[in-house]
Amino acid sequence: MSFVFYILAALTVAGGLAAMLLKNTVHCALALTVAFAGLALLFLNLDAQFAGFAQILVYIGAVAILVVFAILLTRGSETPRDGVFSRTWLVGLVIAAGVFAVLGWAVIGSVRVLPHETAVPTVTVLQIGNALVSRYVLPLEIVAVLLTAAMIGAVIVAMHEKEGQK
Repeated sequence: MSFVFYILAALTVAGGLAAMLLKNTVHCALALTVAFAGLALLFLNLDAQFAGFAQILVYIGAVAILVVFAILLTRGSETPRDGVFSRTWLVGLVIAAGVFAVLGWAVIGSVRVLPHETAVPTVTVLQIGNALVSRYVLPLEIVAVLLTAAMIGAVIVAMHEKEGQK
């Protein structure tokens, strides 16, 4: 494994830990965006261009920005008064370590089951793109309408909440 992989892995883990340990929800959302970016760069480093660019477009470009906007629209961005870290950070750290241990055990246990030589996939990003705009255009449009409806609903909920305060 290369030095770049270790740097990207450290960036991803640091973003995930910051998202879990920080108390300010805006900072948590931004740290989650850093974790998503680290995962996308790991995909690109492993020559999985479609997964990497999909991670950038879907998770960073849509989900993370939607989370940040939802937090900002619903007044979740107030600064904490009693410190930066949550009081239950130790419980979160123990749960994260347990999940990491189970996933590590599963990966190590699956090495002996998987074949050692695999065929290189012949599907290219161009073929996936052509399938999305031809065969799978209806599901793609349905997802776009669903995400647009979710964003409009979040704005409406935030507007009604602010009107009730006046």
